[in-house]
Amino acid sequence: MSRAHQPPLVTGISPNEGTSWTKVTIRGENLGTGPADLVGLSICGHNCLLTAEWMSASKIVCHVGPAKDDKGEIIVSTKSGGHGTSTVSFKLLKAEKIGILDQSAVWVDEMNYYDMRTDRNKGISPLSLRPSNPLGIDVDKGKVPLKDLEAIFPGVSGDFTSENFSATWYLIENHSVTSFDQLRMAASNLKKQATRKNEGSLAYVKGGLSTFFEAQDALAAIHQRLASDGTEKVEVSMTQRLENVLNRASDTADTLFQEVLGRKDKADSTRNALNVLQRFKFLFNLPLNIERNIHKGDYDVVINDYEKAKSLFGNTEVPVFKKVYAEVETRIGALRSLLLDKLLETPSTLHDQKRYIRYLSDLHAPGDPAWQCIYAQHKWILGLMQNCKEEFINDQRVGLGAIALDLEGDPRPSALSRIRDTASLKRGCSLRTPRPSTWRYEMPQQVQFVEKLSDVVIGQLPNFWKLWISYVNGSLFSETGEKSGQVEKSKKNARQRQNDFKKMIEEVTHRLVKLVRGALLPSTLTELELRLYGGWESKTELTGPWLTQVIHTVRIIFEALVALEIPNDLLQVIQDLLLELRHHCLLVTLHHTTEDVKRLAEKEDWVVDNEGITSLVKLYLLYFEQRLLIILSNCQYLEKHTFLNMAEHFEKHGFTGTDRITQVMKELDESLFDAYIERKSDPIVGSLEPGIYAGYFDWRDCSTPTGVRNYLKEALVNIITVHAEVFTVSKELVPRVLTRIIDGVAEEMSRLMQCVSSFSMNGAIQVHHAHTHFQMCLSLSLSLSLSLSLVK
Repeated sequence: MSRAHQPPLVTGISPNEGTSWTKVTIRGENLGTGPADLVGLSICGHNCLLTAEWMSASKIVCHVGPAKDDKGEIIVSTKSGGHGTSTVSFKLLKAEKIGILDQSAVWVDEMNYYDMRTDRNKGISPLSLRPSNPLGIDVDKGKVPLKDLEAIFPGVSGDFTSENFSATWYLIENHSVTSFDQLRMAASNLKKQATRKNEGSLAYVKGGLSTFFEAQDALAAIHQRLASDGTEKVEVSMTQRLENVLNRASDTADTLFQEVLGRKDKADSTRNALNVLQRFKFLFNLPLNIERNIHKGDYDVVINDYEKAKSLFGNTEVPVFKKVYAEVETRIGALRSLLLDKLLETPSTLHDQKRYIRYLSDLHAPGDPAWQCIYAQHKWILGLMQNCKEEFINDQRVGLGAIALDLEGDPRPSALSRIRDTASLKRGCSLRTPRPSTWRYEMPQQVQFVEKLSDVVIGQLPNFWKLWISYVNGSLFSETGEKSGQVEKSKKNARQRQNDFKKMIEEVTHRLVKLVRGALLPSTLTELELRLYGGWESKTELTGPWLTQVIHTVRIIFEALVALEIPNDLLQVIQDLLLELRHHCLLVTLHHTTEDVKRLAEKEDWVVDNEGITSLVKLYLLYFEQRLLIILSNCQYLEKHTFLNMAEHFEKHGFTGTDRITQVMKELDESLFDAYIERKSDPIVGSLEPGIYAGYFDWRDCSTPTGVRNYLKEALVNIITVHAEVFTVSKELVPRVLTRIIDGVAEEMSRLMQCVSSFSMNGAIQVHHAHTHFQMCLSLSLSLSLSLSLVK
């Protein structure tokens, strides 16, 4: 026997027990080839074919009828397989009789719910009850594109559940290659389904005929009695009595069922409320969820839930939804305020600032949170710088100890120390020698203040600058912000506020310079500026080594800001401060040296001792320790005054090899001289090109010159510094050293000018102006050096 003719076999039923009219799902094998093949279905001996719905060869859905047996098999009969068998059974439960006023637990049919938008009950048929194949034959989809169908049948659909259902579309889409016999079978199946529906409606009518006939018989008996009395009075009396009876029956029924009907109305209201809560529990639970997630710090979750609620209920007109959504908006408003407070808190990291700005942007916070953060950070940095000065001024004695202990007790290196260490590694040397733990207590307060101020600037200004750069390029915002146009809006705001931010940077750099001037160069400030940035009680002037330390610290600040690619015009005030500090340091050093020489000159004679070294050499060895220059000076002295005399005496007495002594002495002199020139000349020559093109200077597009540029001033100051250093050791070395250094500077400037392709009129005037002043200054310097070297 082939598989198509095997008898049906039921292997499962769900549920396996229940009362009459319980909906069950029957599963098994060979349950028919289609709705037309199903000819019989019985459960517990009751015929259930009328309510059966064939789904597939392994599934049938039906309702259990009022069977007589409590437990029985499920038997399926088909045309193709005949009478089937069952391996499972169904238990029929007897329904408990309940009085009209007794409460009972019932299954709530949630298919009907109250629609608050239309103020009426609305029924929904679940998708599971909609037949997936209404024709009852195999679906054979063709290859007709959906776009072609939409073009052929505009305004209709092939979905049989749609109001605009088109049978032609459905047949072309699902049965374009189905045979005619199969389509005939599908038409037969549709007729059977229609017949079943009509028979079901007729059955309900037949079931109510008995009640209708009883009522008709009662009315006929009353009419017959009235007719037999023959008097109008009796007819009126009987009619009145009947009316009274009916009214009393109606009142009694209302009394009996009033409580029941009230409970039913209440249950319906509760059911509708639960249904609404179940369907819209996301919205009703959102305020509480927002509070919980804010407490946990899950701001991303809050933002996602808010965006979802806003898209679903932002424009709702339902009163209860509007009320709940208003509460959600209240919570979100509180979250905006909380995030803004956290954003404006100081100190804070750059990562946290970007995160809070992104959150506020996604929450559509009013204003511009990014600019508010930049403004708050600017004010905070200025306050830190001013408080740093006040910390030293208020109580200098206590402040010194407190600051020293704080810096010594913190194991983390300061920003200034980290930059110094990085610079040391890059240069392959140490910028400063190790100092004992008591060194900071010996440091003057002004020097401590400058170092503390440098920590504030180097530690805070880079993050401030990076926050602005992120604001300019739009990297503060998430993908949501990019899609909503927040990035373009940010770039537009940044372009409008570019001048305001430039003023902020200028204010920070000017505040830094004025605070340093107030501590070290108070004479360069006005009276009003002195009241704001001065106030130092110490009258002791710093010595050269401490001023050198301050210059080095300010130089580190300048290099750190240059590394951020801050425009050079904003840092010009710091360059001017460095030049003035160097000039001040040079004057102080020369003044102190002169005083020391005068004081020692009164105690010692300027004569050569037994070792052939003057007391002046001892003085320089003691105070300056400029070993290379001193050794070069001593070599020159020994060559002229000692070795030449020795060579003459050797030749007089017939000794040979004196030429070798002279040659070695000259080689040593040249080696020492070249090493010193390399140390002094290379930094001056190397600073020319960066100084010329600082601030993106262009010879072809420059303004009218108003004076000598800073690079030339710096070169002259450095040459004068070398002159002073050499002059204090040996006057005779001054022309020799300056000539080599000036030659190197001249060659470098000539090379740089030759590399320029073209000059504008202002550029040519600038070059001529610079070279003229440079030549005049150097000529005067060389003339003075030669004159001084001849004076003995």
